[in-house]
Amino acid sequence: MYFLSGWPKRLLWPREAQAPPLRIQADPHRTLFAVLSPAELGIWYNRPSVLIVSYKESQKAVSQFGHYDQAEWRPDSTMIAISTVNGYILFFNLPSSREKYLYEPVYPNLQTMLEDLLVATADGLLHLIHWDGMMNGRKAINLCTVPFSVDLHSSRGSFLGFEDVHIKDMEYCATLDGFAVVFNDGRVGFITPMSSGFTAEQLHGVWAQDVLDGTCVAVNNKYRLMAFGCANGSVQVYTIDNTSGAMQLSHKLELTPKQYPDVWNKTGAVKLIRWSPDNCVVMVTWECGGLSLWSVFGAQLICTLGGDFAHRSDGTKKDPLKISSMSWGSEGYHLWVIDANSFGSSVTESKCKNESQRCGILQFQFIKSALTVNPCISNQEQVLLQGEDRLYLNCGDAIQAQNPRCSSAHSEHKALRGQFSDGSVDSQGLSTLLGHRHWHVVQIHSTYLEINWPIRFSAIDKMGQNVAVVGKFGFAHYSLLSKKWKLFGNITQEQNMTVTGGLAWWNDFIVIACYNLSDRQEELRVYLRTANLDNAFAHITKVQAETLLLSVFRDIVILFRADCSICLYSIKRKSDGPNPTTSIQVLQEVSMSRYIPHPFLVVSVTLTSVRTETGISFKLPQQACEAESIMLNLAGQLIMVQRDRSGLQIREKESSPNQRKLLPFCTPVVLAQSVENVWTTCRSNKQKRHLLEALWLSCGGSGMKVWLPLFPRDHRKPHSFLSKRIMLPFHINIYPLAVLFEDALVLGAVNDTVPYDCLYTHSSTMDHLEFLFPYCIVERTSQIYLHHILRQLLVKNLGEQALLLAHSCATLPYFPHVLELMLHEVLEEEATSRDPIPDPLLPTVAKFITEFPLFLQTVVHCARKTEYALWNYLFAAVGNPKDLFEECLMAQDLDTAASYLIILQNMEVPAVSRQHATLLFNTALEQGKWDLCRHMIRFLKAIGSGESETPPPTPTTQEPSSSGGFEFFRHRSISLSQSGDSLPPGKFNLQKTLSMPSGPSGKRWSKDSDCAENMYIDMMLWRHARRLLEEIRLKDLGCFAAQLGFELIGWLCKERTRAARVDDFVTALKKLHNDFLWPFPVIPVCSINSPLKNGKYRTVIGEQLLKSQSADSFLNMEVDTGIPNVPRSHSWLGAIGSSQREMDAASSHGPHMQEAFLSPLLNKGDECSIGSATDLTETSSIVDGDWTMVDENFSTLSLTQSELEHISLELASKGPHKSQVQLRYLLHIFMEAGCLDWCIIIGLILRESSVISQVFSLMQSSDVDGEMLQNIKTGLQAVDRWASTDCPGYKPFLTVIKPQLQKLSEIAEEQEQPEAFQPAALSRVAEQASPRVEDSRVSASHSTSPQSEAGNSPATRHEEDLLGLEEEEDPLQESGYDCTVS
Repeated sequence: MYFLSGWPKRLLWPREAQAPPLRIQADPHRTLFAVLSPAELGIWYNRPSVLIVSYKESQKAVSQFGHYDQAEWRPDSTMIAISTVNGYILFFNLPSSREKYLYEPVYPNLQTMLEDLLVATADGLLHLIHWDGMMNGRKAINLCTVPFSVDLHSSRGSFLGFEDVHIKDMEYCATLDGFAVVFNDGRVGFITPMSSGFTAEQLHGVWAQDVLDGTCVAVNNKYRLMAFGCANGSVQVYTIDNTSGAMQLSHKLELTPKQYPDVWNKTGAVKLIRWSPDNCVVMVTWECGGLSLWSVFGAQLICTLGGDFAHRSDGTKKDPLKISSMSWGSEGYHLWVIDANSFGSSVTESKCKNESQRCGILQFQFIKSALTVNPCISNQEQVLLQGEDRLYLNCGDAIQAQNPRCSSAHSEHKALRGQFSDGSVDSQGLSTLLGHRHWHVVQIHSTYLEINWPIRFSAIDKMGQNVAVVGKFGFAHYSLLSKKWKLFGNITQEQNMTVTGGLAWWNDFIVIACYNLSDRQEELRVYLRTANLDNAFAHITKVQAETLLLSVFRDIVILFRADCSICLYSIKRKSDGPNPTTSIQVLQEVSMSRYIPHPFLVVSVTLTSVRTETGISFKLPQQACEAESIMLNLAGQLIMVQRDRSGLQIREKESSPNQRKLLPFCTPVVLAQSVENVWTTCRSNKQKRHLLEALWLSCGGSGMKVWLPLFPRDHRKPHSFLSKRIMLPFHINIYPLAVLFEDALVLGAVNDTVPYDCLYTHSSTMDHLEFLFPYCIVERTSQIYLHHILRQLLVKNLGEQALLLAHSCATLPYFPHVLELMLHEVLEEEATSRDPIPDPLLPTVAKFITEFPLFLQTVVHCARKTEYALWNYLFAAVGNPKDLFEECLMAQDLDTAASYLIILQNMEVPAVSRQHATLLFNTALEQGKWDLCRHMIRFLKAIGSGESETPPPTPTTQEPSSSGGFEFFRHRSISLSQSGDSLPPGKFNLQKTLSMPSGPSGKRWSKDSDCAENMYIDMMLWRHARRLLEEIRLKDLGCFAAQLGFELIGWLCKERTRAARVDDFVTALKKLHNDFLWPFPVIPVCSINSPLKNGKYRTVIGEQLLKSQSADSFLNMEVDTGIPNVPRSHSWLGAIGSSQREMDAASSHGPHMQEAFLSPLLNKGDECSIGSATDLTETSSIVDGDWTMVDENFSTLSLTQSELEHISLELASKGPHKSQVQLRYLLHIFMEAGCLDWCIIIGLILRESSVISQVFSLMQSSDVDGEMLQNIKTGLQAVDRWASTDCPGYKPFLTVIKPQLQKLSEIAEEQEQPEAFQPAALSRVAEQASPRVEDSRVSASHSTSPQSEAGNSPATRHEEDLLGLEEEEDPLQESGYDCTVS
């Protein structure tokens, strides 16, 4: 509503002044301020805030009259009456040089006592004095002769029974036509004339029976409220009952011990109460100091007795600000305050020469909601605040995203907005309205402000892209897309109109109710936003009476006029000429004068589609959004005037829609009391009918209310006893400024403070305002309200309606939080209640939540955020946590199950926790939830080692993907060697270590391996690893070992002849192809040629290869080349061989990653090169010219179609790069563990004869277990048979390794019994295999190194010939491939 902004300003009191100011009083227009000191009157101007004239009383007059005491302005601001302590009244004339305004609003029946001055004296008399100082012969009225009673309609009341009674404070209330008075004995009342005269016989008083300690009073004319300050620090707000005339307590303004435990009862008596100019807020201050701001019906907005206002940064307490007098400035943008603290020692102050310490007036700055003055924007979803020179909007994100001119700094907003830009002009995206806590601030054009300050109205369009402001005259509008203001080109036109009833946006038009000063005519004007701001482009309609309020609903404009009538206009767009215009026609006029005592009392008027008979909307859905009723806020009473559908509804077919006769309106009905704001929408949404057809009310200190429609389920006939609508109250923690209907959110704003006193440490700066006050900022805020409504429906046994509403909102991102909030609030209230609850709500709420799939998470999240003492009460309602845990396991929701484990650990014995933890651990292992597994290991250890009193945190819900492959390259280091003592005796020692980048969780979790808990955990891990091997899930096994730090090599050594033995080579081969997404090799129908002619190598693979009995012909195949004596060392394998020492040196110093560069392998005088294909479907990227690092000599290479086909074939026979890295990793693991049968299978998949050769040579040069030899021989024979029948693509490779297979058969036959495996030979094999680990990145980085000593060993040449066309993937691009052409 109202929010403090920045620091207060200090207006300096003149140096020559003899004494500090005592009293400040604004004139009725709040343009001038009279400031009284004991013997001086100063008149200040509001903008700029300067002293314009002062009058000093002579010493002689001061001694005669006494010091000045109070001041009162004449209604036309031409005179001031000042009372003095000696009982004199002095009249001062203010002849003004400025012209009187041509237009001033006139309120009839307000003149009763405006032409006279009412003076109450200490002898108990009331005097009526004319402004010219004459008594006009009227006698003073003795208060003892005025009868007082509890209401106006009872018999003549009693008189004041004692002599020394007099009025201490009083204020005239024009809309109640009487005076609110406070007597010197603390009693309060209301005095009103029973007829037109003002004599003792005609006056009658009414007591407020409950107040006996009144100190001061202030009246609110718009809401007909009287606020009485009391000595106990509270403010009692009364109104007059319309029927009886008695004083009725509306609400109280008081600090609560919950919010202000230190000061709530130590504030002293209420000193001053001041209502804002728009009557929407009230400022209260106490004798002991402090300011507090409240909305009209008691919502607290600001209080300076707590937080940074009351405490310094170091925690010490500040003295509260003591105020001797205060007055609101124009439109409520400023509060002028006289600080009593700084004027305690007036002599010192007046002599002090320091500027900052001189006496002065403090001026607090405020920002207010546009709803306070222009309630027509309440059907929109934006928050709009207006300051004296700027606007604050909450929709700036969307504008920046849509603005094509905006800078690249805003590019991050574009993605955010994209998902919401569905063409809907009605609702903005959630992230737009809730994006962050900062505002989009629009500075109002200075040219317009100079002559039209202050800003009176502002409005924003539905999309939040355009704003319009109204000052003293004319108006201006601003586009957030173009970031430009539009002002009247002709300033005379601007100064000739003053807006009276506010303004509203209708599509691209601005609708304004104004008064034409030159023609003296009330008008309704419509201006086009895109045209120049000129009357020539406006559509002007003359209006009979002055318009006080304006609102737009769909295509209807509704005006409330000063004669208490409501007029409905239809508005239509016409696109005749170059500039579109509108046509406006009167639809209907409704007189409300019977129900409205005074037009000034109407706070807001709006047209809505809300009605009581919701059954009609089932029959006629097209009418669901028609204008059905008028909502009128009459001084806080919400009155609904509904269309009368009881008569015959015959619509003539021939009548055009323009001439349709609108239905008359019924008698008004009062819906609610104490209403500050009303929100409704003209949109419709079948999925969320409850929220969109509801009426939302803000009721100040009572919170909010929603008038919710009740629908029968599945279009069944509603029960006759079931009401069509229900009013549900609920409390929220923010002041509501907008309602997001579909999103079930309330938007608001809140004051925050930033203290800067730590910057001021020197004693001379202690009086700086920056030290005394914190800097005030306004932040956006929002709150969910859905759980309040669901709870209220459940309380009223409307569970079916609650389910309908909840299911319609189940897609909201914070719906789980809604259920959790509801459960938590009910649990806290009922479980901590001291009195027995006859009808507890918790079982109903629990049953309601079970209707949703999020039931298990909701319960456990609520429990984890609640005290342990309340758990028994909670689980008595929702069910046993053991059963809920098992439900989670059945539903595969392991993270929620882990949370229930924490509950079980606290509520059950350790044995139960261990049992459930084991269940969860095994399930997590099976599903590859590694984070959860690590938590469970820690949890099981904590149970075993007695650390269960500190339960582990709930596991996070984001696990690395188990199917995504091994994450160890980024996360952890796994040593592939173990110390000799951890291996079984008599076995070999492994010396080779493969080091990888490390993370902390790779460490073994316990040093004392004898611990029973560790043994228990190890048994589970071993069991899981055994199962993975038996099911041939090597990928999962590698992931499991890498993620949990499982010592795979040592375990494989033990299991070499058991679980790690391969029984069926063919099944294992197929399973690995499937798991690693590795394609089976293919042989084309025609022979595959690689005719790299013109001086390039050529390899021919075809049917001859399938028929050959020996690999010799393949190994020694002739190479067709145009260049004699070309060295063979230019292949990429040669690069690996030459660079192996460097790689070993690098890896010996720890984890190391090579950068990969795309560059061709070229040697001086050599024409052989590398080609590349980055995708299975693309040709060489070199041909396309995509590489930026290609040598110029390389550009002459051209590939023929057949060469490209050959490359594509080779690419098609390779799997993803990630799979290749994983397979090589597993190859090293199995090689070190001595599981040679697995090495053979991986070698077959990779189709690398070097791997097979190393295994065979290892078996030849060492004594290997005969059973393993026999198993490998049998397995390879089975693969050969399978390849012949099912997969001929493997035949060429099997033919290559056939000689080794024959040797293997001979060894197997010669060997009679297995002997010990020799570690030295295995170590050599590992050394030979290691160059293949990271060949792709090494070959790239060392491609330009000299290769004269390239490997001409049989293994190297063999692989080079076999894989001359083999590709390697780029390690930095998982989806890309490099193809090597040798």
